[in-house]
Amino acid sequence: MLRTIALIAGVTLLTVTSVQNVSAQVFGIELHNTTMPASGGMAGTSLSQPQDVTSAINGNPATTTLFPGTQFVFGGAFVEPTYNINQTAALPLIGVTPFSGKSATPASLLGNIGVTHQTEAMGIPLTLGMGFISNAGLGVDFRQFPESNGTHASYLALDVVNSVGIQVSPQLSFGTSIAIGTSILDGPFASSSSSQVAYSPRFSVGSNYDFGNGRSIGVYWQSKKWLSFDNIVRFPGGSFQDINLEHPSNFGIGIANQSLMCGRLLLAADFLFKNYSDADFFKAIYENQWVFQFGSQYQINEKLKFRMGYYFNEDPTRDAVPGTIGGIVPVGGIPSVQYVQGQFASVTQHSLSGGFGVRELLPGMDFDLSLGGAFQGEKSFGDTTASVESYWIAFGFTYRRGATTPYSSEVSNFSMPADGQ
Repeated sequence: MLRTIALIAGVTLLTVTSVQNVSAQVFGIELHNTTMPASGGMAGTSLSQPQDVTSAINGNPATTTLFPGTQFVFGGAFVEPTYNINQTAALPLIGVTPFSGKSATPASLLGNIGVTHQTEAMGIPLTLGMGFISNAGLGVDFRQFPESNGTHASYLALDVVNSVGIQVSPQLSFGTSIAIGTSILDGPFASSSSSQVAYSPRFSVGSNYDFGNGRSIGVYWQSKKWLSFDNIVRFPGGSFQDINLEHPSNFGIGIANQSLMCGRLLLAADFLFKNYSDADFFKAIYENQWVFQFGSQYQINEKLKFRMGYYFNEDPTRDAVPGTIGGIVPVGGIPSVQYVQGQFASVTQHSLSGGFGVRELLPGMDFDLSLGGAFQGEKSFGDTTASVESYWIAFGFTYRRGATTPYSSEVSNFSMPADGQ
């Protein structure tokens, strides 16, 4: 176990150093499990029967009990956005004049790595988990347009997550996790802000109940993430100021059913509520948001699975914004806040995804791949119009020790047809 964790730590350091600014997120700024190796092919559905270890660690920690033995996932993702802004009026107080163009922020490479280990304490089955997760981010860069006065903004959040799942009965499990996150904010005020780093803990609790015959329900709650970026903003003639930024608290319910087609077909749905109204910085530009995720997995045979998914999320961007954001009163007031809102425009509402999984690609090693795309969304914020779309590809290798069967094949009524049937 210790040797496995040491391997993860070493690989993660190499992965983190290669991460670019994350762009074009789906639910506000947070990825949740939409770019995980298996869950990504199911639109991120994972709150009751996740199909990869990293989704359990990063989502509902009670579901880590579904992974027997010791399992280690090494995964990554490639995200390619198209982010356009059309500025139709001058903002003289921040030096911006009309311009139109595409963000020069490059595609992003993300790392998602995790390990779970099933053990026992005082006769109670436990599953310990640890993950290095690309949690959230957004990036735009319009510095190639002189009219933008150096407009650029990026936000990246990387989390180290430690979790424990407790199997209190054959049907019921509970779990909790703590994430220690590193966040980097660069911008977002034109020519007046720099890059700073902040750290913060975050907590999750959850439960999962198995009704039998492949049917289950999971519930989880995740706390806010509190961050303060010191001395990051200095407007002309003023002193340095701090920005307060909080990730929203999240509440989710997931249902899953694998009783269909002799256990071959898994159907899952997650319903997620994001409380932006109580999240500093983002409450100035986002409203509370509901996310609806639907996923399916069909097991062709004992080795091959195919996955599909769709999600719809409410547009969280506010129609009216205040004159302050994150404790800052920007030069230019409301038009300047709207200009920032255009840089954090989470306006893609629909996405399709798909993928496949191969069991025993090599002895003791499975492989999963998913890909998806968010359809174009467009919205105007005062004199700033943003247009966003994106696609991504995610992969993962799962190494198993002492786990002869993945959870998705342990359903009691799963059977394969005889040859020729």
